[in-house]
Order: sequence, then structure tokens, then C-alpha cells
Amino acid sequence: MPLLQKAPVLLTSPHSGRYYPPAFLAASRLDATAIRRSEDSFVDDLFAAAPSLGVPLLAANFPRAYCDVNREAWELDPSMFEDILPDYVNAASPRVSAGLGTIARIVGTGEPIYRRKLRFVEAQARVTTCWQPYHAEVQRLIAATIQRFGVCLLVDCHSMPTMPSHRPASRLAEIVLGDVHGTSCAASMTGFVEAKLEGLGLRVRRNDPYAGGYITRFYGRPREGVHVLQIEVSRALYMHEAQFVKTDGFERLAAIFHELIAALVANAAALLPVRAAPLAAAAE
Repeated sequence: MPLLQKAPVLLTSPHSGRYYPPAFLAASRLDATAIRRSEDSFVDDLFAAAPSLGVPLLAANFPRAYCDVNREAWELDPSMFEDILPDYVNAASPRVSAGLGTIARIVGTGEPIYRRKLRFVEAQARVTTCWQPYHAEVQRLIAATIQRFGVCLLVDCHSMPTMPSHRPASRLAEIVLGDVHGTSCAASMTGFVEAKLEGLGLRVRRNDPYAGGYITRFYGRPREGVHVLQIEVSRALYMHEAQFVKTDGFERLAAIFHELIAALVANAAALLPVRAAPLAAAAE
């Protein structure tokens, strides 16, 4: 974290964690490489310039496959558990149906994670030690930013796999910006980030196929002064997707994000409208 926050901007990287607990690996049917297929590898490194520019960067150190903080706290699949789940569990969300709830059933490429059924107490432990502290820190950073600057931009940073497409390679998006179709972030800010990245040579799309996950949708409340913009970065730009190693493109892309963060520091306060309503209570 920076010694002094210089602008109403903070960055989060919820899916770049690379510490896989031994007990989790032992319970998995996947090897140490296959289990990483849900990981947003090196995204925290791509945006690592943030603290030196006066911007907080919050990165999870636990992996998404272990606990996904870009979900509600209790999006759980009953078929994964030995015991009956409490009534407050959201077992019917589209993420749960896809196998990608708070405790995922599969990795991003579709392979099942576990060799056995879990107990609910295991999910409770992960939510208590991972989800809740992560969101408590997001809430603290937002509140501190609002208190200091009167407004806040949270940039939620992710990576996206290369996907088959009918589009020519020259038209494939390298960056997808998600603002929940204009509802989680001021259009002036989304447009500024889009223009900046395009000016730096990247192909950018909005909200297709990623409009924003839980963090973007829950915390993005522009009327209360909290603007959230999700950014998805093509892994093909900076890493070997099968080998989980950085390529020569990594340094170029990190330099681009250094320039983007510097531009946000210089311009965010002017681009973000003053909030029209008091800040509401945070998440559980």
C-alpha cells in the first residue's frame, strides 16, 4: 500500500492468488498445474506499479479455486457437500449452476476439482478466513477514499483466456471493460479508460462478454460516489496460458498499465462526479 494515497483510485486483484494450501491440493483430483486453470495469473504483477504511484492495490494471496471473493459469500452447490446446507445459502445462482460458486466445483476449463464431497464447515472456514477479510479490506479502502476525496474509483483487475471466435484475429478484444452496461461507473470514466488503452495500442470492447462480477455489481454505486470498473486482460498478451509463465509481452503490458494508472491519478478527481447520496452500509 502507498504511504499516502494520491488520488480517489484503488485497484483490486481478487483472482491472482498463487498460494494453494497443501490440504486443498490433497483433496483435489487435479495436479498442481491443472488446478491453476481458474487463476488470473500475474495480474497483480501487471498492476504492481500502483502503490509507487500513490494508489492502493489489494490482491488476494489465496487462489480463486479455493475461495472466490468475486461471488456472494454463500453461493454454494449442495451437490458438493455431505451435509445439508443452511437456508441462507444461495444454491440457485447462475454461477453455482455453472460450477463456479464461492467454493468452485470445477476449474475454468471445466474439470472437477474434488475427489470427495466437502463438509459445510470447510466452506465456513474459507469464507471466514478468506472472503470476509478480503471484503472487509475492500470496504475499508472505499470508505477511506471517500472520506479523503469525496469520491472513489475501484478498478477490479482480471485476466481472460483466449477463446475461440468467429471474428478475425485482428478484431479480437485484448481488453474488455465491464461497467454493468453503464450502471456501475460514470460513462466519463469508462470512456476515458477505453480511449487511453486504445491510444496505447490495445483493442478494447465494453461489457462483451464480461460486464462485471460481484465486486463490480455490488460496490458500483455511482450515486453514492463509488464507481467500479472491471478490466479483463487477454492472457495471450503476456503469458503462456498452458505453462503459466510470463512471455516477452509482459513488460510491455505492465508499462501500459503503469501509464494508465498514472493517467487515472492525474485525472480521476476531475472525471468522477460528486456523489448524490450518502454512502450505504457495506456488505456482510
